Amino acid sequence: MHVHRGKEHWLAAVANRFAASPRPIVRTRHIVQAVRPHALNRWLYGRATSLVVTVTEAIRRQYVSAKLVPAERVVALPGGVDLGRFHPGVDGAGFRRSLGIAPDVPLVGLVAGLRVMKGHPVAVEVARRLAERGRRFHMVFIGAGALEAGIRRAIADAGPQDRVSMAGFVADLPAAIAAFDVALYAAFESEGMSRVLFEYLAMGKPVVATRVGVVPEVLEDGRTALLVPAEEPGPLTAAIERLLDDAGLRARLGGEASALARERLSGAQVARALAALYAQLPRRAGARCGEDLGALLRPGRQCRRARVSPRAAARAPG
Repeated sequence: MHVHRGKEHWLAAVANRFAASPRPIVRTRHIVQAVRPHALNRWLYGRATSLVVTVTEAIRRQYVSAKLVPAERVVALPGGVDLGRFHPGVDGAGFRRSLGIAPDVPLVGLVAGLRVMKGHPVAVEVARRLAERGRRFHMVFIGAGALEAGIRRAIADAGPQDRVSMAGFVADLPAAIAAFDVALYAAFESEGMSRVLFEYLAMGKPVVATRVGVVPEVLEDGRTALLVPAEEPGPLTAAIERLLDDAGLRARLGGEASALARERLSGAQVARALAALYAQLPRRAGARCGEDLGALLRPGRQCRRARVSPRAAARAPG
């Protein structure tokens, strides 16, 4: 059983305790918030779970340092991208026309939900600075979310309304990204893995990215992307200007990005890696008496079969 969230993890673990033929549990951890190392989580991860997969090395180190899982039972495996959909051959001309942007106007694109951590206010400030310096460009935000009204107000207050578009939800995301001349990842809080970042890379786009989450683990500054500090419009503006001025650099970064996606980040490669990990797991998973969840919930009582309802276990932190 492969689970991805705390509730289903607990349900699977408790179901395994009552199953005649318990199965190995694999948990993928996608977020950077540390798991609390209390007794229940020590049982859940250390005893009831056969393997933990994390989307970044930093998250893997959290588990090891907290002693929740032995180092040999937690592996870092970034998520993959569908190279059949996201590749440099996709045509973006239609999306550019939908924005009313001329073919020779550099398009800077940001794909992200309209949430606080995604960095849209910083991107708006970057657009203001670029416009103030007389740069020829257009910026587009793709995505939806609760902060749409606030972001529209920020664009209006900053002044570059004619330079920034909000496209909302886009059904054909590969075609939209294909129109970008520069792809922007401006998040200022680590979110573990960013799927859209891998999609940028797969499509061969020159990327400017903030150093959060998986970014510094996957990308190399100056070779596969330009990396900048989070929440700082100055370095972000400078990096975009550098790309706008240097077509050769854009082409080189885009080529390296595409090669990286093909070599290390494809969905097929991730699937093969998971299959290899599954093959190493035992066919059955069981808990010895000393591993009984009931013993943790009833300290001092004799170890025996746990009597914990699935509903109660599902509410436990994971």
